[in-house]
Amino acid sequence: MKHRIFALVLFMVSMTIFAQDTEKEKINRVLDGWHLAAAEADFDAYFNKMTQDGVFIGTDAMENWQNDEFRAFSKPYFDQGKAWSFTAVQRNIYLDDDGTFAWFDELLDTQMKICRGSGVLKKVNGQWKIAHYVLSIAVPNDNVSELIKIKEEKDDQLLQELKMKQ
Repeated sequence: MKHRIFALVLFMVSMTIFAQDTEKEKINRVLDGWHLAAAEADFDAYFNKMTQDGVFIGTDAMENWQNDEFRAFSKPYFDQGKAWSFTAVQRNIYLDDDGTFAWFDELLDTQMKICRGSGVLKKVNGQWKIAHYVLSIAVPNDNVSELIKIKEEKDDQLLQELKMKQ
C-alpha cells in the first residue's frame, strides 16, 4: 500500500513539473515569436501576442504606452520594415499556482546593446498573451555616475514638471 501511495504522489508531482515545463515552453515561444515579429516588422503578429489592454514601458521615462497608443506609435516603423530586433540571451519564467498568470525577466541582445525586458503574461482563451512589458537599458554599475551626468539636466527638468502635476 505504501508503494502505491508513493507512486501516486511521485506521479502527481512529476505531472505538475511537466505541466509547468510545457507552459514555460509555450511562454518562451510566445516571447520569442513576439521579438521575431518585431524584427521582421510583422505588425499583426506582434500585436496579436499582446492583450487588448497590454502595456509597453519603454526606456524613456515618459514611455508608458497603452496598447492603442503603442500601436499608433509603432505602425510607421513596422510599415517601413524597420521595427526593432531583440533576441533573448537569458530568460527566467515564473507561473502562478493556477497557471493563468506568468511573469518573466530576460536579458536581450539589441541595437542598444544589452537590455533587460520583464513583464507579465496572462492566459486569454487558452493562449498566453503579453499583458505588460518593461524594457530597460542595462547599465554597468561602474558607468552609473557617467550616465547620471549625461541625463541629469533632462531628468531634473522632467522631475520638476512631474512634481508640479501632483
